[in-house]
Amino acid sequence: MTEPLGMTDQQRVDDAARQFQVGGTLVAAAPFGAGHIHDSYRAVFEDAGVLTRILLQRINHSVFRSPAALSQNIERVTAHLALKVAAEPEKSRRVLSLVPTREGQFLYVDDAENFWRAFPFVERTHTFDAVSTPGQAFQAGKAFGQFQSLLVDFPPPRLHDTIPGFHSTPMRFRALEQAIAADAANRSAEARPEIDFALAHRSLADALLRANLPERVTHNDTKINNVLFDDETGEGICVIDLDTVMPGLAPYDFGDLVRTSTCRSPEDERDLSRVALEFPLFAGLARGYLSSARTFLTEFEEKNLVLAGKLITFEQGIRFLTDHLAGDHYFKTHRENHNLDRTRAQFKLLESIEQQEETLCEFIEDELR
Repeated sequence: MTEPLGMTDQQRVDDAARQFQVGGTLVAAAPFGAGHIHDSYRAVFEDAGVLTRILLQRINHSVFRSPAALSQNIERVTAHLALKVAAEPEKSRRVLSLVPTREGQFLYVDDAENFWRAFPFVERTHTFDAVSTPGQAFQAGKAFGQFQSLLVDFPPPRLHDTIPGFHSTPMRFRALEQAIAADAANRSAEARPEIDFALAHRSLADALLRANLPERVTHNDTKINNVLFDDETGEGICVIDLDTVMPGLAPYDFGDLVRTSTCRSPEDERDLSRVALEFPLFAGLARGYLSSARTFLTEFEEKNLVLAGKLITFEQGIRFLTDHLAGDHYFKTHRENHNLDRTRAQFKLLESIEQQEETLCEFIEDELR
């Protein structure tokens, strides 16, 4: 992020908030959420006693190197989704929308070359950081399946790749091989079991690419905390965090749901006896996803859903291992060998999926009958 010029950071945040079309007077703008990429703030405006809240974000243009392309993707996707839900009750709560600037744009660029955007708050909703019940897993799966289904007929032109190669597992595997060869942090000896595990699973890297599946518009970050749940009904009503919405394969999204929503332990769990796919969570997730996605999935996409769970778990594991071997440059670490702990947890989860693979595939087949 560019350092503020001539004002404090709080002044810069306040100034950015005032650039967007929100009625009333700015009351406060304070840090919000626990995101690791952008700087996020909840800005509150007051007009004749009525409060309006927006989510103000300073885009991390070190990660997203073309904020304009990122914004164009989100503008097009949210506009398409809004048309799709136009006849539904409380349609404004079911799709994110961008708040325009006072100049009628969706990006504000300040004099320090920071890029800002804003979304209305979707009121009367909450999020979960982790799945704890099959019902929550069902709602998360249903929400992301519905998200994909609404974008099946998304018109040309093709969306921008906001992070090129994001789910290119062969590219991730080549990066791992380079990190093993370089051993820049002198850590390969300690990580030998994990390296051997990764090399033994080499064939997973291009497994989905070999399946020749159709390209879709996909979310690519399908964690449960990217679904807003209605406070009263508990329904997953709105998918958020659209930064990685871009062309991809539908099973990628289901695979990341399997990785993040079928094990209650955190992804850096050190007690590996606690890391396993829990079948009731998988069953809830799969039922929810198929309830909204089966209308468009091809037979080959359906057959590769469980494989996608293995692939994305493997991909995340080798990303953690690559960063560990390189010296922890990408993922934030909070303790010694943090990325190695993350690697071990991902590989243990992959083993658990492999052990239950036949049962999981049979469940998917039964649900589709």
